[in-house]
Amino acid sequence: MSDLEVRQLRYFVAVAEELHFGRAAERLGMAQPPLSRAIRELERQLGVALLERTTRRVALTPAGETLLRDARTALDAVTAAARRARRAGQPEPALRLALKADYDGGLLPAVLAAYREETAALPVDLVLGGPGQQEPALRDGRADVALLPRPFDEDGLDMEPFWTEPRLLAVAAGDPLAARTDLCLADLGGRVQPNGRPADREGLSSPAAVARRRPLDLAQIFNLVELGGAVWFVPESIARRHPRPGIALRPVTDLPPLTLALAWPRESRSPAVAAFVRAAGAVAAAAGASVRPVPRGS
Repeated sequence: MSDLEVRQLRYFVAVAEELHFGRAAERLGMAQPPLSRAIRELERQLGVALLERTTRRVALTPAGETLLRDARTALDAVTAAARRARRAGQPEPALRLALKADYDGGLLPAVLAAYREETAALPVDLVLGGPGQQEPALRDGRADVALLPRPFDEDGLDMEPFWTEPRLLAVAAGDPLAARTDLCLADLGGRVQPNGRPADREGLSSPAAVARRRPLDLAQIFNLVELGGAVWFVPESIARRHPRPGIALRPVTDLPPLTLALAWPRESRSPAVAAFVRAAGAVAAAAGASVRPVPRGS
């Protein structure tokens, strides 16, 4: 069996994700007949059927499901290699840090200041994204290191815990829940979060499912909460930095805390990444003993 080509993997992933040859061909910018021939040739080359085809539907076989998973990983690795090579050849290299805005425990300015004192430090470019977008940025080469909430898929990544902090229920000040002081998740039945997820099922949805929803910025989230359209589990550091008189903050006894981690590709040997992780860990350790709880009144 000859080695697979990147082109073949791209063709197969498009068909496997669309489960429709016409849509896959349109996505790839090519005609359908040569795409169909390419997939048949790939199946002949591998000696297995990857797709079940009928006049009504296209479905993946077990072999196709396996190839789809591994092909995505391989394509991400190829894309990442190209991006990192281009960046390494730039006259002024930088460290690209992926994170969601405000999800840094309030420590990012101190971390960046400490990092600048490291011998191996590089200028830092921030790669801002919505929920669930930091891990893909690591895998496809858009970022060198990421600060992201756990849990996430750690396969192929190295990780160091960074910061853990409580989350509070943010609710409109006039909401009956604001008068309660002994809340648990079961009390939030029928309430939804700004991303549409049921509030009483927090922690049960996968990170991938969250990432598929349209992300909202902080102002949009606060507006929804103030107007009574949603409740939100706000990290304590964000509540401290963005007080809102129209929002009450209440503890929820069985609400898991927010845990942030630093992650980077396992194959990375970058002194700049190692220096950043070292500086961030030192800042977080020093800050841990000095954090004061945020006021929880309305």
